[in-house]
Amino acid sequence: MRAIASSLALLTLALAGCQTSQPTPPTPPPASDYTVPGVTPSTFRLPTGTGCSGEVERFQAVMDNDLASGHTTKGVHSRVSSEIARARTTCASGNDGGAIGQIHATKAKFGYPG
Repeated sequence: MRAIASSLALLTLALAGCQTSQPTPPTPPPASDYTVPGVTPSTFRLPTGTGCSGEVERFQAVMDNDLASGHTTKGVHSRVSSEIARARTTCASGNDGGAIGQIHATKAKFGYPG
């Protein structure tokens, strides 16, 4: 009887040693801090506004997002942003149509929809 009890105790210890716990998966970062390369964050919002100032600011926001998400390079972003800056100056001078035309021309030149 003692031999059986000793064997059971030994078996219990041996089986207890085989029990492994599953590793705890890492906690994902909060959604606001989590970015996926190539994906626009859910917090992205296009600026509102009308006329040329709205067009200018929306296109700049798209370019900034494209740079942040890896859809464009820093060099292209810089070139497009400089053209947007010229359109912003045209808009500020009161030439709404001219500024919107510049934005549309820049979009076409760099492959963005009208």
